[in-house]
Amino acid sequence: MKLLIDMNLSPQWASVLEKTGLEAVHWSLIGRPDAPDQEILEYATAHGYVIFTHDLDFGAILAATNAEYPSVIQVRTQDVTVDHLSHLIVSALKQFKKHLDEGALITIDEKKFRARILPLRT
Repeated sequence: MKLLIDMNLSPQWASVLEKTGLEAVHWSLIGRPDAPDQEILEYATAHGYVIFTHDLDFGAILAATNAEYPSVIQVRTQDVTVDHLSHLIVSALKQFKKHLDEGALITIDEKKFRARILPLRT
């Protein structure tokens, strides 16, 4: 699995995720820091990435467009530091690998994980 880490998360996430055997890159290394979310979604889809973000807009875009890809992991906590969340993120990635490979929006907070299969239906 390849993860594309959004600008609103620390670049430190890349090394933490790579230690678990995943490929991870921070958007700042491949794209403009002020790129619109749609550009990031298009890049992720074209290059086979799962987006890892703290931005709720990605879920809204997926819903509005009925997109089947890319998968998005959305963190919904105030503290998005590596030290605070790394165990939850790694656990969710293992638990939802199949979903992420097939197209899903995974929402993570400190108490629960939620998976919604793409395309999102209202």
